[in-house]
Amino acid sequence: MKIALISLILSAAPAFAADASDSPKANRPAAKPAAPKEAYKTDDERAIYTIGFLMGRNLSPFDMTPAEVKVVQAGIADSVLNKEPKVDVRFYQPRVNEILSTRLEAANKRKEAAMASAAAPEKEKGRVFTENWVKEHKPQAISGGGWYLETKAGKGPIPAKTATIKAHYRGTTVDGEEFDSSYKRGAPTEFSLDGVIKCWTHGISMMKVGGQAKLVCPSDVAYGDPGRPGIKPGATLVFEVELVEIVKP
Repeated sequence: MKIALISLILSAAPAFAADASDSPKANRPAAKPAAPKEAYKTDDERAIYTIGFLMGRNLSPFDMTPAEVKVVQAGIADSVLNKEPKVDVRFYQPRVNEILSTRLEAANKRKEAAMASAAAPEKEKGRVFTENWVKEHKPQAISGGGWYLETKAGKGPIPAKTATIKAHYRGTTVDGEEFDSSYKRGAPTEFSLDGVIKCWTHGISMMKVGGQAKLVCPSDVAYGDPGRPGIKPGATLVFEVELVEIVKP
């Protein structure tokens, strides 16, 4: 079914909603942001500006030029002020989805190419690290990608790939820089294995409760070309994992 892309423009999506995170910190109340320096004198003006800003947020995926933005502004102004349209709107309205679909596809391809280019150096670094690490440690391959090295045998059950578990972990880059640690938070983290990166889903389901392992996760089974805050685009990640408990089989 074709998605009506024009609804993107007019939707009232919460543009300033907090990003979702698998970190326990995501459950803490957000601090109230400091009031910015206002550019308009009245609340009505600020609210009207906000309408335009949110419409712009919904238009941003279409990668418009400054000149095209001015055309959009002219169309909004003519409509709001009840002026005669400068084009045959009835003719072009049915074509809006087609035009915007084409633009969106082209914009996404450009962004994907830019992300892949930015991620390439980190991917190469990860490839070299992984080749050397695999030669040295002879780990098991993880289904779908990545490597598993048991460092302490567990004696409990093995979790299903959909199980909810508790685990302690420490995550580092291939350079040894730590970016996350449940040990530092002082408590194991509870999560569903089908709600995390693929390397964890398949790697931790190779462990027994009480066991410990090291997982080496290339970017394609971790956070990919986009990366995430604290993790570079295309990064290969190394995790030390301790399976503490199966909460829900």
